[in-house]
Amino acid sequence: MIINLRKHICPQIVCLSLWPVLLFAQSADLDKGPAVCKSGTEVCEQSKMIQVQPQSKANTADHQHNIAACRNGWGSCDRSKLTATEIIALAVAEHERNVSNCSSGLGFCDRSRLSVAEANQVNAAELQRNFYECTQGWTSCNRALLKPTETKAVILAEAQRNVSNCKSAIGTCDSSKLTQAETRAVAIAAHERNFSNCRNGWSECDHSQLTTSETRVVAAAEHARNLSNCQDGVETCDYSQLTVSESSTLALAEQKRNYTACVKGYGLCDRSRLTPAETEMIGHESKPLSH
Repeated sequence: MIINLRKHICPQIVCLSLWPVLLFAQSADLDKGPAVCKSGTEVCEQSKMIQVQPQSKANTADHQHNIAACRNGWGSCDRSKLTATEIIALAVAEHERNVSNCSSGLGFCDRSRLSVAEANQVNAAELQRNFYECTQGWTSCNRALLKPTETKAVILAEAQRNVSNCKSAIGTCDSSKLTQAETRAVAIAAHERNFSNCRNGWSECDHSQLTTSETRVVAAAEHARNLSNCQDGVETCDYSQLTVSESSTLALAEQKRNYTACVKGYGLCDRSRLTPAETEMIGHESKPLSH
């Protein structure tokens, strides 16, 4: 009886002594969850159930949208949802944008946020921008900010712009500010512009200002333009200005066009203007072939 009792108790003692080992082994197996999934074994599903980790907030679409809203200064920005690193990055971006706005003169500029070096850079950019605006004759120009050398450059730019305006007849032209040489250059430009207008058939043409040779050139251009209009059937065609040869050529072209229209049945066909030979030819072409 004692011997039998020992037989039943010994296995139980052995199991109890091995229980911590089994627990440790199971814990070790669970710790290897990610590695098990990478290996593609069946244990992976069990490890997933235990090793579930929530998705990082920084990777969600809503969080990224909030970051973009803050970077762009949108009203939907919620700074309380930014991480410490993101807040620092946002502050850097906002500072750089403020410096850029102040330097370019575009967008909102908060000078109180500029450092001494940045403020000096912005002041230099403003002076350079003002100088450029003055040379272009813009109303935003502040002459009081110009240096003596810049003032001279602006005066020169104004004189050159006035000459250009007078030559092209575009913009404001003050003839009283022109030198004698510039006055002659403007007169030559005006004469050439009138010659070009007449040669191209434009309304701003004064034939009385043309020289004898220019008059011949303009007359030839007008004649060629009228011939082209007559050939194209343009309503401004003046047949009375055509030579006998040109009239004959146009008449032959019209005769051919009318005959073709009558043959093909496409376009205006006036059979009364067909020659007897053309009428006979059309009659032959319209007869069916005999079998």
